[in-house]
Amino acid sequence: MVLSDVSSERAVRAFSKAGFRIIRDKDKHTIMSNGNDTISIPRHKRLNPFTLKAIIEDAGLSEQEFKNLL
Repeated sequence: MVLSDVSSERAVRAFSKAGFRIIRDKDKHTIMSNGNDTISIPRHKRLNPFTLKAIIEDAGLSEQEFKNLL
């Protein structure tokens, strides 16, 4: 799977499986935290692959770990 085909809803579900919980759900972003790390996911039908890679890195996951959670 290519990271260019991931929507914000799929990303939120994947990060939820990794232990992140929604702490704030604003108009344009969903803020999630696992207690140590906080990530902000923009609401888009398709996330920009570079943005998604940065979010995955901020979450402390590798791309392969994230792909396995999808």
